[in-house]
Amino acid sequence: MYSSLLTFSYLIASVTFIVGLKMLSHPATARKGNLVAAVGMTLAVIGTIFLYEKDGESLGNYGWIFAGIAVGTILGTVSAKKVKMTAMPEMVSLFNGMGGACAALISLVEFDHLSYAGTTANPVFLLIVVLGLVIGSISFAGSVIAWGKLNGSIKDFAFPGQHIFNLLVLAVIIGMAGYLIALSPAQPQWFIYGIFGLSILYGLFFVFPIGGADMPVVISLLNSFTGVAAACGGFLYDNKVMLTGGILVGAAGTLLTILMCKAMNRSLANVLIGSFGGGAKATAAAGAQGSYKEITLSDTAVLMSYANKVYIVPGYGLAVAQAQHICHELEKLLESKGVEVNYAIHPVAGRMPGHMNVLLAEADVPYDKLKEMEQANDEFATTDVVLVLGANDVVNPAAKSDPASPIYGMPILDVELSKHIIVNKRSMKPGYAGIENELFFRPKTSMLFGDAKKVLQDLVAEIKSL
Repeated sequence: MYSSLLTFSYLIASVTFIVGLKMLSHPATARKGNLVAAVGMTLAVIGTIFLYEKDGESLGNYGWIFAGIAVGTILGTVSAKKVKMTAMPEMVSLFNGMGGACAALISLVEFDHLSYAGTTANPVFLLIVVLGLVIGSISFAGSVIAWGKLNGSIKDFAFPGQHIFNLLVLAVIIGMAGYLIALSPAQPQWFIYGIFGLSILYGLFFVFPIGGADMPVVISLLNSFTGVAAACGGFLYDNKVMLTGGILVGAAGTLLTILMCKAMNRSLANVLIGSFGGGAKATAAAGAQGSYKEITLSDTAVLMSYANKVYIVPGYGLAVAQAQHICHELEKLLESKGVEVNYAIHPVAGRMPGHMNVLLAEADVPYDKLKEMEQANDEFATTDVVLVLGANDVVNPAAKSDPASPIYGMPILDVELSKHIIVNKRSMKPGYAGIENELFFRPKTSMLFGDAKKVLQDLVAEIKSL
């Protein structure tokens, strides 16, 4: 009876995962989708704790189980409540790493069970154990490095021949894994820990050299790794809901990675060997020579107040300044004057997939005002003013005009097609990719220096005084 109830609870949980993932595809339903999936996961966990039986025995160890749940719930809730929007990408990366670590530990425990029993394991079962260990370990180590890079505690690191070193380490891991599977549990216990250690090493050096504007892609890829590792754990325990959830996360993460690579005009193969945007010393764009011109707040206020159409391009600088709420106020103020206002969202703006969408959703910006890159590019030619807030690399024309640029070939927001471009930055310092932006020196571009929040507050006050 319990077995049937557990299977039914897993079925319901799997359906909620699929429905929740579908709802996450649109900003208007994303919050509800997250809650639906969370309810399904809660049901699956409760069902596993109280309904799981093996050889007539229940799970047991309830004290340890609920103690772990309590600690995890408290840490997760406090972290999520206290995190700033600018720190959201590193928190996502760190939590993703914890999932990878969990999958790796599951594989280690299951191999220990095989070793102690001294029985010959099914090669497929042992293959899944090794896959979960390797993929989970790489995801864990890589996510920790990504977390450190995003919060600034870890710098880009590369050395000559690092790609070859990475491939050699990966080859050794594959060779040891094949040898382990062939010998089954007859292999000494330390062998599996050797694979574990090398996988951690590969995960570290896989992410170390990655820099520039490429971290969103890496986070997405590592997320898919964690999903695959979790699916391996579901296979080991014959847990349908864990298998379903892992497959959904792995598949969604992989598709998102491919789409983001396309948006960045990069090769997925380069990501896999740790050469994605890393190691290369960024140089100034060839066209970024000459002088720039500044614009005053009063001129900006007049220009935007009497425009017909305005586009706002949000970037990481907007998140750093926590200026999304005052930006929304500016949008509403301009619309009260009859100005059409929209937001142009680049696929890799910010530090994680969807960073700008989340940022603006926090400020209750209407979802229909968030225009994707292709749609915005079609409208820039009929736009009077584009206000760029803290974005840099995603509007850099060098991606189209300078073959020597590290971002050459990356699709960008074609803001230069509009009549006037106003760029808000703290200084002329290069963006995250470390290269100069030749847009700043174009005739139609004016620079408005200062902290995004302070500038927008002053701009709102100026417009109200007109």
